[in-house]
Amino acid sequence: MAIPSFVTVALAQQQQAGPTAAATGNTGAKMGEAEAKHAADTLAAGSASLAASRVALTKASDDDVKQFARFEIAEQETIADVLKAMRDPAQPASGQVKPPAEPEVTGQLDPKGKAMLDKLEQAKSGKAFDLEYIRGQIDGHQALLKIQEAYLATGKDRENLGVAKLARGQIREHLALLAEIEKDLKD
Repeated sequence: MAIPSFVTVALAQQQQAGPTAAATGNTGAKMGEAEAKHAADTLAAGSASLAASRVALTKASDDDVKQFARFEIAEQETIADVLKAMRDPAQPASGQVKPPAEPEVTGQLDPKGKAMLDKLEQAKSGKAFDLEYIRGQIDGHQALLKIQEAYLATGKDRENLGVAKLARGQIREHLALLAEIEKDLKD
């Protein structure tokens, strides 16, 4: 799995707040081994969800599937931006979300994520596509939930724990919503 460059930089710097942090308003989060793993795993799984949702936005035929894809894109772009900002004291504090570029997203996909994305990109629009996308989102959200729960069991940093708690709640809500959408698509 590729670890994003900002994680590597943050590990090397051990997140020491200095003049840059004071100038930007960003003190960064403590980046220990558990935090680095949580960020890398969350970004990898989230990137698969983001990439698939970007495809679904153009290919989905069901209105609920399209709406979920829009929500998922916004959420995954935000979490990627939040995790990056937490670890980069040189990044100015901002209320604006800077979405990751497509190469940044696809560069974080593992082989399973790449295969899923290829399958969705080659699929034709319609009910079969919608079901494939929703089932992939269910699998991906189950993986994201495990990542958050693993960090919550071992993590020590307050900021990272807060992000993981919020993510866990959203993921549980998404799993319930995805189950409803899947049921409706099967009917």
